[in-house]
Amino acid sequence: MTSPALPPLTAPVAVFDAGIGSYAAVDRIHRAFPEQDIVYLADRASFPYGGKSLPELRTTIERTLDHLEALDPAPSAIVVASNVPSVTVLDETVTGRRTPVVRVVPPVREALEKAGEYGEVAVLGVTSLVTSEAIVHYVDRESGPARSARVRLRDASALVELVESGAFLFEPEGTLRTVAEYVARLRGEHPAVRVATLSSTHLPWLRPFLEEAAPDLDFLDPGDSVIAEIAPHTRAGSGSVVGLVTETPDYPADRFREMLARIGVEIPLVPVTIA
Repeated sequence: MTSPALPPLTAPVAVFDAGIGSYAAVDRIHRAFPEQDIVYLADRASFPYGGKSLPELRTTIERTLDHLEALDPAPSAIVVASNVPSVTVLDETVTGRRTPVVRVVPPVREALEKAGEYGEVAVLGVTSLVTSEAIVHYVDRESGPARSARVRLRDASALVELVESGAFLFEPEGTLRTVAEYVARLRGEHPAVRVATLSSTHLPWLRPFLEEAAPDLDFLDPGDSVIAEIAPHTRAGSGSVVGLVTETPDYPADRFREMLARIGVEIPLVPVTIA
């Protein structure tokens, strides 16, 4: 494990995921707490979380949490900005940790309230999330047996790829066509859907495309709950955001830096290795 020397930071909040999706959570935290220092880890070498077996994912999350807890200065809280590990393995990986860990999970209860008595909810996520036993149990807990039948688990991996590949930045017209086709299939199969949860941290980047394709649907971002949960752990600092990135030949740091620049983000980006 290699830990970089960070610039002077005050009790930073750490945010991580396997791709660019989690920067949406960083931006939300920065806007809510402009003086809060943030360490943002994009673990590109572990992309995609959704393609891993549960034992592989558990190991990945454990070593990433270990890496972040070893930073100097240590984070005041860590946000796991991915629905897949938050729902499937996080309960087993946070026990006994000294740092508070905040998860991002589908806002099923809120979505059902917004959908009304007869409306349905679509949970949009990657394959490994929407086909897992863990998400079924989670939906049952959040909705209750009587309402869980109104929750549709939908694979949105094709939409996630639009973000991870950068197509939503470089090919907006093609992105809109793909999103519109996806929404049309969803509504054709489930015409009672009134609310959709964007249950991959990549999907909020597609919100403008989704709202253009379906202006009458409500789209809920699971990241909205993060602000209230980290509030007790925030501290006034310089408002700095420092980026860490792992890389592979298929996912080089320079390409990630380019993607950040295309969305108007310029932050220090330090390549790291997590072993």
